[in-house]
Amino acid sequence: MVTAMYYRGNGPLETKGMTGAATIAIVVLFALFWPGGAGVAGQTRQLPPGLWGGEHVRMVVSTRGALLEYECASGKIDGRIILDVRGEFNTQGSYVPEHGGPRRDGDAVATRARYAGRVSGDTMRLTVRLGHGKKPVGVFTLTRGNDPLLTKCR
Repeated sequence: MVTAMYYRGNGPLETKGMTGAATIAIVVLFALFWPGGAGVAGQTRQLPPGLWGGEHVRMVVSTRGALLEYECASGKIDGRIILDVRGEFNTQGSYVPEHGGPRRDGDAVATRARYAGRVSGDTMRLTVRLGHGKKPVGVFTLTRGNDPLLTKCR
């Protein structure tokens, strides 16, 4: 039991005991709502919508995922991009390779992809892997607000 002291008007201090559950509840509330606290609300955050670009890639983030455009491919992140406390994310999507020349029906076949990255300020490092592959299709450095000029292979 923790003892707390209360001041009552002009009278003397009174002491009242708090149970362990009440003490824990107060500590949890302070952790959650104290500015800069390490509460649950501060553990993760969604990557805000906007444009990110870098060499050979453009990424447009929305509240529901992201669309990616590469020089010879396109991609999509299926769900919200949630950053952990270190600014890292790891999510699924699709990747569609493209090629120059005439197109045939069935050319654009989407492959499952894993998008992993880290955001620090206005810089993102993005690694793209196909399926469960260990070798990345690409590792990119993107900057918030950068709209790169892509040379499409079409």
